[in-house]
Amino acid sequence: MSYLRKYLTAESVLYYFAVVMACDRLLGGFEHLLLLAILRLEDNAYGATVRRELIECADKDVAVGAIYTGLDRLEQKGYVESWMGEPTAKRGGRGKRIYRVTSAGRRALADMDRAFRQLSAGLRTEKGVALA
Repeated sequence: MSYLRKYLTAESVLYYFAVVMACDRLLGGFEHLLLLAILRLEDNAYGATVRRELIECADKDVAVGAIYTGLDRLEQKGYVESWMGEPTAKRGGRGKRIYRVTSAGRRALADMDRAFRQLSAGLRTEKGVALA
């Protein structure tokens, strides 16, 4: 434990989180799906529509709470931005939180696409189908 205290200072930990992690734009699988769903939905991306898109297009039934947790994480990373939509009577006078992919989110998607293509180039599945 004293070894860790000696080398893990507050400055080194903050440096790691602020610099090293900020440079890493590769997404987790769920984050990747969320960003793609938001792009597909354009200006109609909110929790329920994102969930429906994941079910219909990716065959992934995810709890709405998990979707909002993922969206919050993406917003903290700067990959999405959100705003409150107009209040509606259907929602008891409350508005929906609408999401849009930022330019940083689009770059992260492009990085993931490039990494996937490069890593899967020339690989084949069990049945001999090329991955990319």
